[in-house]
Order: sequence, then C-alpha cells, then structure tokens
Amino acid sequence: MPSRYLSFRCSVPWLILFLETLFLICFFFFLPDVYNIYSASASYSYREFQDVHHMLIFGFGFFLIVLRRYGFSSAGFNFLLIVLGLQCSVLVENLLIFLQVQHEGEGGVESLTKAVVSVAAVAISTGAVLGKANPVQLIVMSLVELIVFSASRWINKTFLQVPERLSLMHVHLFGAYFGVAVTSRFPEPPPGLDKNRSTPKSDLFSMLGTVFVWVFWPSFNSILSYTKMKAALNTYFALAVSAVAAFMLSALTSKDGKFRMTHIHSAVLAGGVTISYKAGTIQYPWIAMILGLLGSVITILGSHCLQRCFNPAFKLQDTSGVHFTFGLPAVLGAVAAVVISVVEQRMEWNDLSSLGYLIFVDVGAFCQTISTALITGLVTGLILNIKLLKTTHVSKYFDDQFYWEFPHLSVGF
Repeated sequence: MPSRYLSFRCSVPWLILFLETLFLICFFFFLPDVYNIYSASASYSYREFQDVHHMLIFGFGFFLIVLRRYGFSSAGFNFLLIVLGLQCSVLVENLLIFLQVQHEGEGGVESLTKAVVSVAAVAISTGAVLGKANPVQLIVMSLVELIVFSASRWINKTFLQVPERLSLMHVHLFGAYFGVAVTSRFPEPPPGLDKNRSTPKSDLFSMLGTVFVWVFWPSFNSILSYTKMKAALNTYFALAVSAVAAFMLSALTSKDGKFRMTHIHSAVLAGGVTISYKAGTIQYPWIAMILGLLGSVITILGSHCLQRCFNPAFKLQDTSGVHFTFGLPAVLGAVAAVVISVVEQRMEWNDLSSLGYLIFVDVGAFCQTISTALITGLVTGLILNIKLLKTTHVSKYFDDQFYWEFPHLSVGF
C-alpha cells in the first residue's frame, strides 16, 4: 500500500501478544483445573452455546457489513474482538471469585456461555464506532467495556438483588448506549466523504447477517432461562411479529411506498430485544406479540427522529444505527418489564411497600445500567482519542485500505 497509509505493525501485533500472554498467565493461576470443571458441567447445553456463538460470529459479522468500503474490517475486526473478549470475560468472572467479590460461580460451558452473552455488548458497541476506530482503539474499548459491564452486573446482583439472567439481558441496553457515548467523542467525518454509505451488495451482506441473528435469537434469550422452551417460544412470536410489522411500517413510512432495506435490517430484530427481559415469564403468546409489534414501531419511528433531529443536534454519527436497533427497543423492554412485573404481582397490591420495592429494583437496575454505560462510554471515548492509540484521521474513516492488503490494487490492475 502507499506510504500515506499508516502501518500498525508496531502496535496491533504487540498489543495482541501482550494480551494473550496476560490471558495465559491468568488462566494458569485462576483456572488451573479448567478441564475437570468443564467435564463436571458438560450437561449444560453446548448446543445452545453454539447457537449464540454462531449468532455473534456469523450474524454480527455480516450484520456490520453496511459500508461499501469497509467489509473486510467489519467482519474481521468483529471476529478478533469476540475471541479476545471471550477470554477476557471468562477471566473477569473468575477473578471476581478469586478476590471473593463473588462467592459463587459456575465453571465449564455455563461460564463460557455467560462470557459469550456478555461479548454481545462489544458487538453492538462496535456498530456505533464502525469505520472510525482503528484496531487498537477497538481492542481497548472492548476490554474496558467487558470489565465495566461485569461491574455493572455485580452492582445489580449485589445491591439490587437482580437475578443473574436478568442482569445479563441488560447487554443490549449497555452495549448500545456505551457505543453511542464512545462514538460521540470521535470527530465527525467531512461532509463530502461518501465512503460512509451502503451499496446494494453491502446491504445484501448485512441483511444476511440480520437473518442469522434473527434465527438464533430465541437461543440467545433462552440460554440462561429456567423455562427455556417458554422463553424460546415467546421470543420467536415477538420476532415474527416485529418482522411482519417491519415490512408494513417500511412501506407506510416511505415516500414512494417501497420497502427500505435499512428498515428491515434493524426493525426485524426489535422484538427479540424488547422481550429479552421477560421472555421466560410471559404466560401468553399475545403479550409477546404485542411487545414485538411495539418494538418494531419504536425502531422505525426512532430511526426517523434520531437521524433527522437527535443525531445532527448532538453531532453524533451512529454508523450502524445501534441506538434505534438495540437501544430504544431495550428501553421499551425495560419499561414493559416493570409493567408486566406489577401486573403479575396484582394479588399483592394491598402491600404497597412490597410493590414499591419491586418497582424500585427494576427501575434502579435500568437506571444504573444506562448511567454506567453512558458515563464510562464518554470516558472511554476520550481515552481512545489520545495520540498514543494512533487515532485515525477523519479522511481515512470507513476505508478498508487503511488496514488490509489489496494485492490487485498494488500491482496496478
């Protein structure tokens, strides 16, 4: 490549080598008997873990291919961040146990499952800074996010007595708003830059990723639930309605009455996000279907409002639209979870103190999660823009050639 493209030979390989060495040392001290632990918990469904793993690797890998000149980086960096993030997340969980911050934990497939669910936050946040952050910045962002998300879950579990599964399902909320906060600290691309748009080919790849995520989402919502079948069925009904509503609303909101791929790309997943908090406890499928419909509505309407009003006012560029794809449906799901919890406890309405405590716990967990995501995201965004991390110049945003070899270009073809 021409000399004007900055080489990351002196930063990325050494950072990865340092992290892998650190991970190996930590695994040696904190997980010395890992295979015996794994064999003891082998009854925990490895098939469900594989579903979620496929969802992250294939689903989000293709889902993020939305830019016409950033396909290699979207899929490649997503894979790198997930495999690094899995190791980091497992270690953070076991480090908390080693330091006696957590008194109990699970080994084996269940520990790895919680790690892969946590890494979904990284995949979501990456979509917000897509094309603007270089590999060093993405790696640092991922490690910070996983550590902070684990701390946020620990706060919810310890002080608010939030169940482990529910605290993990805040992953969409945390990932979306952490990513939005980080991307707000990056300079805006110049107005004439046309690399931050899609093409029919990139839209097709992105839609393929959406289908992968859609197919495996019931496993994601049910993997840690005690009522797995109910959670999977409720999630499927919510996803089905949100997908149908996405086509309907896309045609209704378009000027020429045609479907828009950007609407379908984001709104079909809204049902899975909205129902994630209560997927295992909803008793009737029509409730799940209503949540799927509302999730699709808030996603499509939110995309119009955010892109035309909110984003320009705050000079914010959310590359993949994770705010309205994951953030808004997660907020709606959190509100719906409070309402459903109150209705489920209607027999105890005479005990106002008990009902008030229930609302306080749900609202408190939501507020703590989103506040932690926004504050730490802003701080992380400031850290990522220091010169030491080789900040990418705005003229090189959204360009694969800044990071990847293109042999056919180097020989002049």
